Amino acid sequence: MMKTEVINKTRGTTLGAVRFARTFMSRFRGLMLRRDVETGLVLEIPEGRGRYGSGIHMFFMLVPLDILFLDGDMRVVDTATLRPWQLYNPAEPAKYVIELREGSIRESKTEVGDVLEFRAL
Repeated sequence: MMKTEVINKTRGTTLGAVRFARTFMSRFRGLMLRRDVETGLVLEIPEGRGRYGSGIHMFFMLVPLDILFLDGDMRVVDTATLRPWQLYNPAEPAKYVIELREGSIRESKTEVGDVLEFRAL
């Protein structure tokens, strides 16, 4: 999987490197059972799933994660910092879910309404 960088265009900050989970197995496995989350993960949510279709779980996670929910215009519609074994449904439907190491949201000053972009490394 090719690495991509997540940029907050609104604030001019970087959130970190990610990989896209494009296969069933990469989406299923996600970041489960990893102790180090140096590279985050992007999940693209299929059309028509609605708000609850973009919800995530933290089953079998070993570390907390920062989660960003983006709409089709790459605008942040919700954020969360989740601990292992939590469930979460975003406030708004999302087209993309980005999983990053804990602290990425705070360090980049990312907020709901910001516009992000993916840039190849």
